[in-house]
Amino acid sequence: MTQYASPILTSLLDTDAYKLHMQQAVFHRYPAISVAAEFRCRGDELLGEYADEIRAQVALMSQLALTEAEFGYLSGLPFFRQDYLSWLRDFRYDPQQVQIDDRDGRLHIRIAGPWREVILWEVPLLAVISEVVHRHRSPQVTPDMAIAHLRSKLAQFKAVSADVDISRFKLMDFGTRRRFSKSVQQAIVSTLKNEFPYLVGTSNYDLAHQLDLTPVGTQAHEWFQAHQQISPVLANSQRAALQAWLDEYPDQLGIALTDCIAMDAFLRDFGPQFAPRYQGLRHDSGDPFEWGEKAIAHYQKLGIDPMSKTLVFSDNLDLDKALALYRHFYQRINLVFGIGTRLTCDIPGVKPLNIVIKLVECKGKPVAKLSDSPGKTICQDQAFVKALRKAFDLPLVKKAS
Repeated sequence: MTQYASPILTSLLDTDAYKLHMQQAVFHRYPAISVAAEFRCRGDELLGEYADEIRAQVALMSQLALTEAEFGYLSGLPFFRQDYLSWLRDFRYDPQQVQIDDRDGRLHIRIAGPWREVILWEVPLLAVISEVVHRHRSPQVTPDMAIAHLRSKLAQFKAVSADVDISRFKLMDFGTRRRFSKSVQQAIVSTLKNEFPYLVGTSNYDLAHQLDLTPVGTQAHEWFQAHQQISPVLANSQRAALQAWLDEYPDQLGIALTDCIAMDAFLRDFGPQFAPRYQGLRHDSGDPFEWGEKAIAHYQKLGIDPMSKTLVFSDNLDLDKALALYRHFYQRINLVFGIGTRLTCDIPGVKPLNIVIKLVECKGKPVAKLSDSPGKTICQDQAFVKALRKAFDLPLVKKAS
């Protein structure tokens, strides 16, 4: 463990933009609400042996704080208000909120505390876990190796896209959570900025600041999950979440995530009250072509020109999948592609981790994500899953994973 005793994270902004955007909304609207989140390794790998090293990195995170330069940078953006930024300047991670254990070889992590504080743990903690594991498993890998592989992919992309008008292709880096390392992500995004004209932004606030890129991101599943216990009526929870977001950000950060309760249930709630005011939708599970067709048909049904809206695809993408989606949709609606793991942990011989941290409780009660991909459904309370499915008129399934 002493070999890597220095901190992996050196900036409070080394996180995804949607965490700060959600944190501000929670700070203003739900400052007293408590939540709990838990780690899952979807790949079922045994990562418990790294628990001590991860715990040491979590302890070091308590030293992170906004610098004056970072505070000034955030203050110059249109998203943030000064009361929140003043609070964030004094914010420090509390490692006591995080319990990390090796349970028979499996890594167990639970985070509990005020939502406005717990919300910041997910992305940097996943990045720490990923980097710790890859340091041990692939110590020979360098950023130059990652760049060499990226350049081969960019050359292939240029060749296979030669027959289509690629001028409206837009790529965003979504690679913080499962990156091979901080240095690899920085090298990848820097290379893309210099060599790939279709890069339009990054979800990482630290990189956006350093590289003069647009920070991108709106809300995650936890925003909708928490409203399952915030809303007095479960069936209204998704609409409550959509409205609360508009109350915080009435005319910006308007990309709505659709798959917390599944796309069909989302579209039932995303009617004339919301569809005109949100700039677009983000896909994160299920068949992306089917999802895109549903989105376009929904806009058309509401009398909204799809070319006035944007679809963001972000589920398990690589450049090839993004290009296939672009070919299918680009003449009918605006498109953006958020690629994560396949950018920042795509190195020959390296197996990326399929890891997440998801909300499991709000106000001491269960919350759930009912994904369009069954393997992504998260909730241990089957009675609540059943109640949620009933509230949103979804077919019951035998068991959520």
